[in-house]
Amino acid sequence: MLRPRDEADVAEIIATTSCPLEPVAGGSKRSVGRPVAAETLDVSALSGIADYEPAELVLTARAATPLAAVERTLAEHAQRLAFEPPDWSRLLGASGTPTIGGVLAANLSGPRRITAGAARDHFLGFRAVSGRGERFKAGGRVVKNVTGYDLPKLLAGSWGTLAVLTEVTVRVHPAPEHERTLLLPETPLAAAVRSMIGALASDCEVSAAAFLPRRGVGLRLEGFTPSVSARAEALLALLAPRGASEPLWLEGEDSRRFWREVGGAEALAAHPIVWRLSVPPSDAVGLIERLAPREYLLDWGGGLIWIGAGEEAGAERVRGALQGGHATLVKAPREVRALTAVFQPPPGPLAGVTARVKAAFDPAGRLNPGRMS
Repeated sequence: MLRPRDEADVAEIIATTSCPLEPVAGGSKRSVGRPVAAETLDVSALSGIADYEPAELVLTARAATPLAAVERTLAEHAQRLAFEPPDWSRLLGASGTPTIGGVLAANLSGPRRITAGAARDHFLGFRAVSGRGERFKAGGRVVKNVTGYDLPKLLAGSWGTLAVLTEVTVRVHPAPEHERTLLLPETPLAAAVRSMIGALASDCEVSAAAFLPRRGVGLRLEGFTPSVSARAEALLALLAPRGASEPLWLEGEDSRRFWREVGGAEALAAHPIVWRLSVPPSDAVGLIERLAPREYLLDWGGGLIWIGAGEEAGAERVRGALQGGHATLVKAPREVRALTAVFQPPPGPLAGVTARVKAAFDPAGRLNPGRMS
């Protein structure tokens, strides 16, 4: 195991060694992707908030800073990460600690993604070391960054295969005064999807919409208390004609806990195999009927489907059932991941572009080799 103390050490290690390297910070998502045969590059020392200006809504932190530490600091100033980064630790059975760099490298967004955008949309800039051992930076501390290529969006979702992030800058947002979730229990699947699509298309400003078969449809409202109350009444009036069951309300921390569980797909933690499918919400019902999974949940108004399954949910069957969208095998035994295209294979032209980008940043293919193949 190699343990750099700072960015200069990271660059020196990459430049002066020839072995494959697996960058690891908190390690909470290490089991996602194909198994990597490489020397561990432990970058956990690159931790700490480097700069935070609450008035400017911008925070810069070293990449291995625990996500919890970032969120605590923001909460002290009534601010938050609007893309609501999820914690998959319970789902994956991981003992590691989610970090801000890991969240951005994986481009992970929680239930608020449908209204606030993805993690990459809040990723303003970074410092990193390429597979060549070259230190470089991109982006900046302002939202309208028009100089050069938009490399933060390129590295978001690259899962550490292009470069090792050492420092990141993100845009933050004010936290709402109040949060309230409408829970409609005992809702059939088709009716649940109709309710979510209708609520999101309404003027009620629903910030998240999910369906857990065992609990029902969850619709979140956020903002100033009088506004939340008024929109709650309008939401009930909208859904009443659809024959909704007697509603429940989750307030404050109960609401936040519900959405943390949704974002982390915690209801599926007991399943050995878990797929994450991204589809148009209108396709959700048909896809669930074709796959008939053991257990599932819907997020993003039906646009994100989590499936808990066993070995019967092979890649050929799952991807064959898709009629658009993509599928990621988030959780599976090591031997299954070794034989499966964990991430959705890109079409031919895009695969060529992907290969050229990889060669530009990591020509020897030393960073997380094979993880995304």
